[in-house]
Amino acid sequence: MAINEKSVVASHEDAGPGYRFLVLEAPRLAADLTPGQFVHVRVPGLESTALRRPFSVFDADAGRVTLLYKVVGRGTAALSKVLVGDTVEVMGPLGHGFPSSSKGVPLLVGGGYGVAPLHFLAKRLKDPHAILFVGGRTKDDLLALDRFAALGVDVRIATNDGSAGEKGFVTGPLDAVLDGLRARGETFELFTCGPDGLLKAVADRAVAAKMPGWISMDRHMVCGVGACYACIQKTVRGNSRCCVEGPVFRAEDLVW
Repeated sequence: MAINEKSVVASHEDAGPGYRFLVLEAPRLAADLTPGQFVHVRVPGLESTALRRPFSVFDADAGRVTLLYKVVGRGTAALSKVLVGDTVEVMGPLGHGFPSSSKGVPLLVGGGYGVAPLHFLAKRLKDPHAILFVGGRTKDDLLALDRFAALGVDVRIATNDGSAGEKGFVTGPLDAVLDGLRARGETFELFTCGPDGLLKAVADRAVAAKMPGWISMDRHMVCGVGACYACIQKTVRGNSRCCVEGPVFRAEDLVW
């Protein structure tokens, strides 16, 4: 059951060029959120009729909820001006998230700020074998790597321009690890969030390997509660709403 919590901004700081960490004092939400779910934020500074903005959850712990976002439009530009001590209304938890455990080696694959729910997931999984594969156009799109390292997660990097890690797509280092796991007969589970091209690539690999794959779909969510049908994703069962039936879907259920 979603709640609307009036939260106080505990901190608000840069997370990289054009990216921000927003930490909210939201004890009720922090207690109920699971990795992969999202929240709907009423952005201060916008007109009263403005729609809320959906955000993935980077962390939820000790009564605080952390969001990692990119300043890309009017809403996030207004959010970037919020100050410590300001009040922000947040609705959640919303949607279905990732499973709380992994049946094999957890392989987390993120692109850009798609790493946000994967950090929350890695923290909850507490699996010493977890590997994060993170990609970006340049090194400036690689976010929160130190925070993943603090969790003990093995981080593998790829950038399109070669400015950090392996040059090319993140599927390069991912495929190398998948080959090794298959050669040793080890089971694994894939979890991903990011742009559509990456999501399809990871889903295809999960289906081909007949291993579990969990895909967090990024669709334009307007109402956040399933009423407007703006965030439809085609699945084997027909049209599904990302804000209710998702945003996390099984790889084999998605129709691309």
